[in-house]
Amino acid sequence: MTETLAQPLTDREALPVELVDEAGRAVGACPVSEAHQAPGRLHRAFSVLLFDPDGRVLLQQRAAVKTRFPLLWANTCCGHPAPGEPVLAAAAVRLAEEFGLATTLTEVGVFRYQAQDNVTGRVEHEWDHVIVGVLDAGMPRPDPAEVAAYAWIQPDELRDALADDPASYTPWLADVLEIADAGRKTAR
Repeated sequence: MTETLAQPLTDREALPVELVDEAGRAVGACPVSEAHQAPGRLHRAFSVLLFDPDGRVLLQQRAAVKTRFPLLWANTCCGHPAPGEPVLAAAAVRLAEEFGLATTLTEVGVFRYQAQDNVTGRVEHEWDHVIVGVLDAGMPRPDPAEVAAYAWIQPDELRDALADDPASYTPWLADVLEIADAGRKTAR
């Protein structure tokens, strides 16, 4: 007989994030909810962008229940490592949680951004590690509590869409795409 354990419900807004200084050095911690209250506190984050063998990128439309930028299109997944947690390890866990996927991940860059979500009043102020991977096998199995929809798109088509309709996309996606695409090409 196999016993199935229920997954514990986690209040993601109560989890700790690692606060950083202007150079990305750890300087403390606070809950996710506090880090995203205006004017925002600079903290460590990551953005994963998966490519398929044809060079397309996997996007997600953020679920309606997200506290920041709900229903906007974003990179494959995002998250925050716990204070002291390796970024790649946290990204692998988040990719499995949001899409049921696993692949080798590589960090290809970092950037800092700040953006106000006028719908929810929350703020992003992140030191964002950009992480890429190639999905050779497996099908996305999105968690509906995290992902409203997903799509595969060529990077140039995404650039055009970002230019034509920026309000449908998260404010960090354009930077993530450029860093990820350049990093993926360099790593070949």
